[in-house]
Amino acid sequence: MLIAVGLVPGTLSAQTPGEVSGTLLDQSTRQPLPFANVLLLRLPDSTLAGNTQTAENGTFTLANVALGNYRLRTEALGYRPARRLATLSGATPAARLGAWLVAPAAVQLGSVVVQGERAVMVNDLDKKVINVGQDLNSAGGTAADVLQKIPSVAVDENGQVSLRGSSGVTLYLDGQPAPSSLRLDQLPASRLETIEVITNPGAQYSAQGAGGIINLVQKKQRPDSWNGEAMATGGTRDKYSASLSLSRRAGKFTFFGNADGLNNQFCGSTALRQVATVGGRTAGTHQTGRNTRHQANEGIRLGVDYAPGDQQRLTLTTEFYKNDYRTTQDFTTLLTHGSDPVINLQNQTTQAENLYNARISGSYRRTWAAHPGRELTASATYILDGGTVTTQQRVLDGPGSYPRNARQQLLDVTIQMPSTQVDYVHPLNEKRRWGAGVKTDLMVTPGTAAYSVQPVAGAEFIRQEAGSYRYHYQQVIPQAYGTYQQKAGPWDYQAGLRAEFTGLQALVLPSGSARQRLFNLFPSATVARTLPHDQRLQLSYSRRLNRPNFLQIIALPIYSDARNYVVGSPALRPEYVHAAELGHQVAWQATTLSATLFGRFASQSIQSLRTIDTLATRRSGQPDFIARTSYANVGRTAGYGLELSLTQPVTPWWKLIANGSFYRNQVASYTNDGTRANFTGTAYLLNILSPTKTLAVQLSGDYRAPLVVPQGRLLAVYGVDVALRQRLLHDRAALTLRVSDLFNTRRQYTQLKATDLTADFRTKYETRVGYLGFIWFLGTNKPASTIDHQPRGDTGGLGG
Repeated sequence: MLIAVGLVPGTLSAQTPGEVSGTLLDQSTRQPLPFANVLLLRLPDSTLAGNTQTAENGTFTLANVALGNYRLRTEALGYRPARRLATLSGATPAARLGAWLVAPAAVQLGSVVVQGERAVMVNDLDKKVINVGQDLNSAGGTAADVLQKIPSVAVDENGQVSLRGSSGVTLYLDGQPAPSSLRLDQLPASRLETIEVITNPGAQYSAQGAGGIINLVQKKQRPDSWNGEAMATGGTRDKYSASLSLSRRAGKFTFFGNADGLNNQFCGSTALRQVATVGGRTAGTHQTGRNTRHQANEGIRLGVDYAPGDQQRLTLTTEFYKNDYRTTQDFTTLLTHGSDPVINLQNQTTQAENLYNARISGSYRRTWAAHPGRELTASATYILDGGTVTTQQRVLDGPGSYPRNARQQLLDVTIQMPSTQVDYVHPLNEKRRWGAGVKTDLMVTPGTAAYSVQPVAGAEFIRQEAGSYRYHYQQVIPQAYGTYQQKAGPWDYQAGLRAEFTGLQALVLPSGSARQRLFNLFPSATVARTLPHDQRLQLSYSRRLNRPNFLQIIALPIYSDARNYVVGSPALRPEYVHAAELGHQVAWQATTLSATLFGRFASQSIQSLRTIDTLATRRSGQPDFIARTSYANVGRTAGYGLELSLTQPVTPWWKLIANGSFYRNQVASYTNDGTRANFTGTAYLLNILSPTKTLAVQLSGDYRAPLVVPQGRLLAVYGVDVALRQRLLHDRAALTLRVSDLFNTRRQYTQLKATDLTADFRTKYETRVGYLGFIWFLGTNKPASTIDHQPRGDTGGLGG
């Protein structure tokens, strides 16, 4: 990750103008270094004559330079400063430096390591990056805990993420589509290096994800001979996690791996109040209860990196993860039906998820020393995802006339996702380049849903053919894209076009089938201008889509309990979105301010709708009703707003990072007669304090304002976290203490309203938790002396 240091450019003397240009490359990987500062110093007094920032391909140009002798100096976090001399004369007014190799900053000096420090959060105009290891409030937590800190991002109680009010967010793992079983609230934060949120991706990215892309970057090898870290964390009321990561460099090979485990128990409470009109009579379902959630995750990841030379690199990685998730809900149910007597029931619902994920991937990268910026990459990935989900509902106590037979639904699924990709970048000169790529994603998932009943307690469950299903879903997406980039003085231009074909077919027995064939073009464009005093202005546009997942399409009913189920809609079509952003960023000394105006305009908007299943209600023969949740394309929606991010030092030992968003969220009405909208937003404030040389403190607070949905609204959610890290044993270890939701205020409250149905949901999970963690640094890996935040940076991107 590179950080550009804000500097005030000097003035140039009025002489015949010259030009200095070149390309910055990482000395060990030969990768371009984007967003690094290049300073032009006049000789012999070293006064500042000008400065610029490298482009994404590492190139830089200093134009209108007076003739004379100069020294150039690079400034990039994590890399040593590099220097070169340049002379401009009447005979040679242009100095073309070609490839300029820059060495990483970590240097072994006896027993002392000098190391650049990553920022906790990087806010660029088109990307937000959280460096997980520097975020103390993630210790012992999950990826969902980390994402709560990013502007306009919200994560609900089920781990589902939305961005700027849109739930159409695509998850990536190391630059490739993530397994479908991946849940952010079950992914240990210790497994991750960084999390990237890309709000308006260009043509080189997949068009899937109307709300944007979230890329989860796992820990990888470092360039040192060997290093690693071991971590263990314990939390209040039975919450434990541990991880170990190691890497070893031996000649042309680098071996790396990590293992982690998580075992957490959470308690909480729920309340549901539903009132419906069925057959001209009012019926009510009022439920209150307690629940427990148990998470047990284990994972291992192994890889090898082979570099036969400075211009080629081959990486092979294999990983396996196992996730066990169990919930138990004990609740009281009051059923009312017209003037009939109230029925009082004691219910229990249990759910057990036993899921696994295996992933094998290989990648190849080729660069050319004689042609800086020219690059060929190829990758192939195979993901095997599967497991079982078992849901049971029981009536523990109630009137003798009420049915007592327990119900069970067993889902057995296997998902195979092979993917191949090739990308090529070709520079035409130091200011222009084009790129192209092709990719194919395939998804095949056969599965079964078995419905069974237990006539009496203790008896075996008996399969019921009515209510049991078999299904087979297949989706193939061939893709291709082309991009063109050009730099002209202070201007940067990029344009791209992506073509994607979607072919899917789904068969559900005995209910029916679905088939879709879609071809789409997705243009994108970005125009950026560098302004005086380290400012940047950027305008971007992209067309994207949100494809329904297979559970939203296949007509497979999945019961959460005896009275509520979710079923897909074979008629569902993709949601299409036009997204535009106008961003401005300025840095002065250690302060950075970013502001982004954004707009999102969707057609065929996908919404989930909750209704009464009158047929199932009549067939049940019970005095209550059954609610059905499905999906539909419900017209056009629009949203727009403002996003702000500020980094401000208060004192030498105290820094503030503040970000927030304020936007208009619009959704289609559930009655399909218009739209509903409200102004909403998010806010996050992080205090970074270093009261002593070895103690670091982070105090943060977040707020999500109420949000409208097609059938109601989600009420506000807010909380405060605090964490401390004490470095120990001459920086070979560190102790972290964290308390999440210090005032125990985070809770979910949803109000819904549909035709003949109103519902209120209240959920309070165990959010106030204390964590104590210990980390031991191995080899050359050591923590930096401060947790800092620099003005700007980048961690690289992803393709396809």
